Amino acid sequence: MTFALPVVSMVAFWWEDWPGSTPRPGWSALVDTLLIAAAGIALAAVGRMIVGHFDVSGLFNPTPELGSASLYPAAMPLGLTVFTAMLQLTLVGEGWPFKRLPRLVAGFAALALSWGLALLVQYTAYRFRAPAGSGLTSQDGPFSHEDLSAVFALCGAWQVWFFIVWRGWPLNKLGGRWLRIALGNLLVVADTAFSFALPDGLFGVAARTILATVTSFSAAGLLVAMLFEGAFRSQMSAAWERATTLFVSVVVGAGLFGGLITRAGTLTWTTSSAEGWVSHVCVNALGSGVLLHVGVSRRWPLKRTTAPVQRSAAHPPADDPGLSSSTP
Repeated sequence: MTFALPVVSMVAFWWEDWPGSTPRPGWSALVDTLLIAAAGIALAAVGRMIVGHFDVSGLFNPTPELGSASLYPAAMPLGLTVFTAMLQLTLVGEGWPFKRLPRLVAGFAALALSWGLALLVQYTAYRFRAPAGSGLTSQDGPFSHEDLSAVFALCGAWQVWFFIVWRGWPLNKLGGRWLRIALGNLLVVADTAFSFALPDGLFGVAARTILATVTSFSAAGLLVAMLFEGAFRSQMSAAWERATTLFVSVVVGAGLFGGLITRAGTLTWTTSSAEGWVSHVCVNALGSGVLLHVGVSRRWPLKRTTAPVQRSAAHPPADDPGLSSSTP
């Protein structure tokens, strides 16, 4: 599922639902979902080869036979990096440098660039000690699986905050595209670095705790700002709408984290951890569910009665670089 997330972004925001946009509603959602599932499996197989070798048992089985190893945790930093890079290109970079290309070419180019950046991180930043006989490859980078996962989760949280919950504000007030893109990338990278260094270095908060916490708030932001998009828009000013949406997202995020970590604490964990399961639920279940329903299926079969204006986050209007998939 993690390796399918960049494909969800490509279909929803770069291809604007193609190829599912060709058949009638209902069938379109099924076509897109099957395409995303097939691509996710194929890319997970590629990820498995990068961290070790191709292994069907390790691809689908969390506890494979001797001489094999599952995708988790060895391949997770790779999959998360691809997804984070894809969102950075889509939301923060406004689709550049591929915006002027045909949509299919642009989507593939963005996905390829995201994979290239992920491979750079994989071979320079990831530290992993492969268990004996697992068939995996050890890495000697400075960051562990949990550190990298926390960093990319924090980056995703800032992306969600500024470019989904706040729909690009305040950067969308700037007139120059390149100024918006440059400042947006600087803002997200600087905030990510600061928000990881502060709790991890100053307060000694474990990376896996950071991961579980921020993914809960990211999932909440998607639920409030995408699934319930426009819920506060008609009743208040833009400033109050932003403040209210952020406040509700924080409250929902706190509730998600509290409920999920409590549930996880009642279970026994071997390969993963309670915090790892919380992040899986928030990103791979809730987050992907919202993206699939709103961005890919266009809310079918629960469409609004008024026809939405279809927008691509990769091709936003000049005054709104953020994601707005169905603004009436």
